[in-house]
Amino acid sequence: MYSSRIKKYIKSLRSLRVWHRYLGVSLALLLLISAVTGILLSLKKEVDFLQPPTQKGEVQSLQEWKPLHELSTIASTHFYEKYPDQKNNPIDRLDVRPSKGIVKVLFGEGNWEVQVDGHSGAVLSVAKRHSDWIESLHDGSIISDLFKLISMNFLGVGLIVLLSTGLWLWYGPRLIRIEKKKRRK
Repeated sequence: MYSSRIKKYIKSLRSLRVWHRYLGVSLALLLLISAVTGILLSLKKEVDFLQPPTQKGEVQSLQEWKPLHELSTIASTHFYEKYPDQKNNPIDRLDVRPSKGIVKVLFGEGNWEVQVDGHSGAVLSVAKRHSDWIESLHDGSIISDLFKLISMNFLGVGLIVLLSTGLWLWYGPRLIRIEKKKRRK
């Protein structure tokens, strides 16, 4: 018959195996989505489809640039003329890149980006930023901020529990073998 210590190990391994399995299955979809989108995000600067390449402007000195309100007006006017159905799409933010001599004007809906030369005001690029919606899928905010908070915490805590139970499921049988060897002697 087994000692009480071995019985305790066996009982904990059996119960943890069930918890480990169900937790692993419930995390699998979140992990798969996170892994695939993480790979895509790591490639966003290398693949033009994911994020438009950053253009290069004429002048890097901010003193020689047009004011930001002018640059944003140039970008939005050009964008609305090219895509009239986007007329109600507001500007979300301006990404100023002095080292590149440009301003990226990012719109609130549809992940659109217009790159404008900071000095001349020339529109250098109009494109979609697919990396933005991939990032919102990656972190769960594509559904809602509450879902992001819950799912990312569930994923993090779940991975810690899977790691802990996985280590015990790996190490526990070794302890049982050691205990059995001790009993035989």
